[in-house]
Amino acid sequence: MKILLIVSAFNSLTQRVFCLLKDMNHTISIEYAISDEVMIDSVQRFKPDIVFCPFLKKFIPKEIFLNTPSFVLHPGIRGDRGHNSLDHALLEQKKEWGVVILKANEELDGGEIYSEVNFLMRDATKASMYRDEVANATIEATKELLINLQNTDFKATPQLKTPMHKYLKQVDRAIEWEKDTSKDIIKKIRLSDSYPGVKDEFFGISCYLFGVWFESKLKGNPKEIIAKRDGAICVATTDGAIWISHLIKEGAFKLPATYVLKDKIKGVKEHRLPLIFDMSYKTFYEIGSHKDGDVTYLCFNFHNGAMHSEQCIRLKYAFEYLKESSKVIVLIGAEEFFSNGIHLNILEDSKKQGEDGWSNINAMNDLVKSIIFADEVITVASLHKNAGAGGVFLALACDYVVASSKSVLNPHYKTLGLSGSEYHTFSLPKRVGEVKAKKLLYRCLPISSNEAKKINMIDEVFSQEDYFDSLRGFCSVLVEDEEKYEDYIYEKQDYLQENENHIDRCKEEELKVMYPEFWDKDSSFHALRQEFVYKVCPIKTPDRLREIKNA
Repeated sequence: MKILLIVSAFNSLTQRVFCLLKDMNHTISIEYAISDEVMIDSVQRFKPDIVFCPFLKKFIPKEIFLNTPSFVLHPGIRGDRGHNSLDHALLEQKKEWGVVILKANEELDGGEIYSEVNFLMRDATKASMYRDEVANATIEATKELLINLQNTDFKATPQLKTPMHKYLKQVDRAIEWEKDTSKDIIKKIRLSDSYPGVKDEFFGISCYLFGVWFESKLKGNPKEIIAKRDGAICVATTDGAIWISHLIKEGAFKLPATYVLKDKIKGVKEHRLPLIFDMSYKTFYEIGSHKDGDVTYLCFNFHNGAMHSEQCIRLKYAFEYLKESSKVIVLIGAEEFFSNGIHLNILEDSKKQGEDGWSNINAMNDLVKSIIFADEVITVASLHKNAGAGGVFLALACDYVVASSKSVLNPHYKTLGLSGSEYHTFSLPKRVGEVKAKKLLYRCLPISSNEAKKINMIDEVFSQEDYFDSLRGFCSVLVEDEEKYEDYIYEKQDYLQENENHIDRCKEEELKVMYPEFWDKDSSFHALRQEFVYKVCPIKTPDRLREIKNA
């Protein structure tokens, strides 16, 4: 089937749908909904069997839906209509929610329903629910849609003609610091994360709040900033305190809270944790671990998976410390991402972008080198969530890579004007061969974990439903036979000794190519990074997203 995806952005949800359809051998083309003319032209050019819109902020022109079967995903249950659907579900503490796929017409969320999937809600941020429950339900609903379209006996379900729910404004999200409890504030920030955030003010600076954690020990006066740690600020509430990790100053972009408030919080105490937090109480932390016999799980909770220089260095030290007392180390990332590589927002904020970019990539490389050359332990990367750019190649530095069946990988850099490093010219060809490696790097398309396993890029795919049980089982097998374990370590040591010079040369050649990408003021990286950080709307659809056949 020829399927045209008309979207407002090629976001995580759209990429999940794209990977599903590609894995099902459909021919896909993607078009950004830049204007009615662009959308109409894309249909005339591609001549799709159906149009599907998994993430669309505009109406589909009637010239399209009157002539081509067109369907729109709505992240709400039957009868739910209007914007901020998931926000409302979280605000009203719904126990169950869902998605529907509607046939497009001239009425917002008013078309007939061709598939619907419900799910249980959990205590999480809106962004987390969107990337997980909504995305999973969308995949099942998309499969159901395609089955129903082939079924001549299928009859669509009329949408309920309920009133539109209201558009949530900042007044509906606002924090009342003298009244709201920690739980109230956390709820408001979570239902507004990752967009639009909760508008507030600190020291006369108007900003939007993102990334909230409960603090179980520190206390102070409501709205008093009582501590800071790793870029986050601890703010007292009526009954305790919370941590806020990121802010967006009006007219700017998202940064760690301490970067935005800068000199205003000079006197606030830096409330440090050990390098590796044991997760023994509720607070904000970035690196933690837990042991399961000879297996150590290393967690790194970096916001949106971005890693700046100092985070890379801390993670490297944590890894090197843990390997002294472990036989297997599992890099497990965090709840929302594995890793997305270097921290573009920090670089955009820097007054020395070339210097800080060069520092960031070298710090990332130092981390990767520690993992590659860790010849006294077995390393496992656990991609239970998405990974992109340098984050993918951080994972490939490990001896084994396992992933959830729901994970999407973006093993490329060029969409941001970078050639990339992280030893990828060693690790990727080693797994998939030179030809496939170049294809992945130059086509700049996401791939599913199932496709990654098919091409030997990763070793195992586990179902999301029992992912962590499968991961524990996989890791326990690595250590249960002492003789096999020792043989693996000896073979690894021999391999690294034989290939050490080649591995180092790969990194040096990567950095030679990358040097002008950071330091040349005319490098496309600087313009593309700025567009990414400021979320500039594209003015055209990239050719790489057009008419993609099974590949």
